[in-house]
Amino acid sequence: MASALSRRARGSATVLWGAARGFASVGTDIVSAAPGVSLQKARSWDEGVATKFSTTPLKDIFYGKKVVIFGLPGAYTGVCSQSHVPSYKNNIDKLKAKGIDSVICVAVNDPYVLNGWAEKLQAKDAIEFYGDFDGSFHKSLDLEIDLSAALLGRRSHRWSAFVVDGKIKSFNVEEAPSNFKVSSAEVILDQI
Repeated sequence: MASALSRRARGSATVLWGAARGFASVGTDIVSAAPGVSLQKARSWDEGVATKFSTTPLKDIFYGKKVVIFGLPGAYTGVCSQSHVPSYKNNIDKLKAKGIDSVICVAVNDPYVLNGWAEKLQAKDAIEFYGDFDGSFHKSLDLEIDLSAALLGRRSHRWSAFVVDGKIKSFNVEEAPSNFKVSSAEVILDQI
């Protein structure tokens, strides 16, 4: 769990919030940091079968694009449903106006749960949802957290990043998964 703010550089369009423990950082190539990792685009079971349970390599998500990505502990959980996803859904036009190609939500869930959740939140048209079903993406970025005390198991910290052509330009990690102070769309808008 993030316990200390490691750097906060205002005015340079780069703000990093994290712990001294080594989260991915500004300047990191997000694809190289997670070699061989692919994510699973949110979809119905029938779509999964039709696509032979295909996955999306990180290079296809990040290279040649401006992407805002945010990670959260899990679908259908409190802060994630009530605040985190809505902040991006409600600011999608502002993000697109700043030249963002994709706004992505990623969680340690399977793509079928994420699909149902995205539909329930009516956010699927604005935000791309990807599952990190085995947590390998978050583990590679040192963003894995054990939330067994909340009966969630190993999940993701709450975080956000602005990524250009695979390089992290700004990166924000909440101090606790229940916090929602630095990973909102409003914060990332100021960093683009």
